[in-house]
Amino acid sequence: MTTTTRNMRTQMQYTLTELIEKDPRLMILLADISVDAFGRLQQQYPRRVHNLGILEQTLVGTGAGVALEGFIPVLHSIAPFLVERPFEQIKTDFCYQRLQGNFISIGASYDYSTEGMTHHGAEDVQILRSLPGMQIVVPGTATEFDQLFRTAYANGSPTYYRLSEQENPADQPVEFGKLTVVQEGSTATIIAVGPALRQVLPAVNELDVTVLYCTTVAPFDGETLRRYALENIILVETYYAGGLAADISATLKHMPIRLEAIGVPYAIPIHYGSIEQHDIANGLTPEEIRRKILNFINPNA
Repeated sequence: MTTTTRNMRTQMQYTLTELIEKDPRLMILLADISVDAFGRLQQQYPRRVHNLGILEQTLVGTGAGVALEGFIPVLHSIAPFLVERPFEQIKTDFCYQRLQGNFISIGASYDYSTEGMTHHGAEDVQILRSLPGMQIVVPGTATEFDQLFRTAYANGSPTYYRLSEQENPADQPVEFGKLTVVQEGSTATIIAVGPALRQVLPAVNELDVTVLYCTTVAPFDGETLRRYALENIILVETYYAGGLAADISATLKHMPIRLEAIGVPYAIPIHYGSIEQHDIANGLTPEEIRRKILNFINPNA
């Protein structure tokens, strides 16, 4: 494992800059977000880097159009603006037509912690998980994003990359479409999604549990889960709790399990504050996650 030096948003800039110089099919479409970061690139490639303004539905429709012309579009904005506002266009323009494209968001779930509900995005994974054929990637570090994006950006499918300011302290040996085995134990199997691993590892310190690390939410790696699944399954996510619950249940339908989902509470966010204050309010600190894990494993203790 190595230590990440760039944040995910900065890494996005470096990754796309390098790839657009090598792959003439790549086209970057912005919705008035991160425009300064791509200013030089837009001057260098004026026909392949465009800022469409605050027109997210047009952004997605344009992306589908250039995909039909043989380009590989990269569409970028803040999570709720990229997922919720143009959801119908993602469904009909990309998924229905089976077009490849890359949707890269920032801000989830509450990186814009003081902006309120309009800029929060705890529901993005569940929304996009409802679309057949949509791939969903939740990296935990900048390096993981770089590796996963390079692997999947031209694989023929629409793919969502959920970037966050909350990052794990170290990179894991991730592979697109695969769970990573972080540690093995005998009392429970814990699935930590993306940046949740930074909270899970201190929470399970000295506990006899298996930890599986998930960066590809869809397609979900059922094969690895079946190999390491124990009766107690605990899912820890940084978006609305239970996003992977259906996949886990379907994967393990051959065995009796107990499933606990830990994540952002399913409620309208009405509070303002720092990211750390939101974590505390949502019960996503290592101490609170550990308490929930222990209570679930030993409910009568």
